[in-house]
Amino acid sequence: MVGAGVFGAVRRRVKARILETVHDGDLRLERFREPAGDAGLFGPESMAWRVHSHPGGMLTGGFAALMLQSLHPLAMAGVAEYSDYREDPLGRLSKTARYVTMTSFGPTHEAQAAIAKVRRVHSYIHGTAPDGRPYRADDPDLLTWVHTAEVSCFLAGYQAFSGSPLTPGECDRYFAEVAVLAQRLGARGVPRSAAAAAGYIARMRPELAATPAALEAVGFLRRFGRDVPERIVTKALMNGGISLLPDWASAQLGIRRPNAVRVLLDRPAARLLGDFMIWACGPSEFVVESRARIERAKQPQVAA
Repeated sequence: MVGAGVFGAVRRRVKARILETVHDGDLRLERFREPAGDAGLFGPESMAWRVHSHPGGMLTGGFAALMLQSLHPLAMAGVAEYSDYREDPLGRLSKTARYVTMTSFGPTHEAQAAIAKVRRVHSYIHGTAPDGRPYRADDPDLLTWVHTAEVSCFLAGYQAFSGSPLTPGECDRYFAEVAVLAQRLGARGVPRSAAAAAGYIARMRPELAATPAALEAVGFLRRFGRDVPERIVTKALMNGGISLLPDWASAQLGIRRPNAVRVLLDRPAARLLGDFMIWACGPSEFVVESRARIERAKQPQVAA
């Protein structure tokens, strides 16, 4: 009984810390509960639900996505000028997490509202990059890059750390499903299969470069942590994310971790951490609430 009590206390403490760090202390689950029967943009049988509900895959994939996205000089110029990641990194994390969870699991009207909000924000983000080129956050081609880098890394994180990787056909379904998010944000030519995404990223390589702003952002992420436990966790997740990057991307960012270290240390550590988070937090509460919302429409109504 004593041991069970100790483990329970540890789980509650870890869950509270994750909630505070990733979701600003409030999951806002009430926004996922209505209307009954609304499956949202994807639904419970989708690959998007499966990939986006795995914490280890999403966190490592998220870090990998930030690093890969930073290699586009125009995308990074907007981040450097407009993002508050240096002053409020956890606020930036919670806003991103809220957008991903709402568009993945939320009811249709909430998902559409989240997309509309991002579109409004994007309309104000524009300027001139250090190389003299103009940029706009709502540039359809730039949106395609940000989206494709992001979802490719989310899927890579899931495939590496979930223990139940998708089949090739399911990977194609995932890219086809999440393309709707990029299209609604204004992207064009969005890859809709794994092969199309890989081909797109390969074609983009000549346009990619590690600018000083990109190197600064990656360095900030690798050092982040408000205390020792948070720095340890961040480092493990970052190293797990680095293990997902193509070798050429790591090289451009000046990250030197031998392949043996990635395979024998970084990935096992990230997988263990992801499993620990699942143990501490249990099933995704977003998924639980969203399933309940959908299933409620199937329940017989009792006459008053």
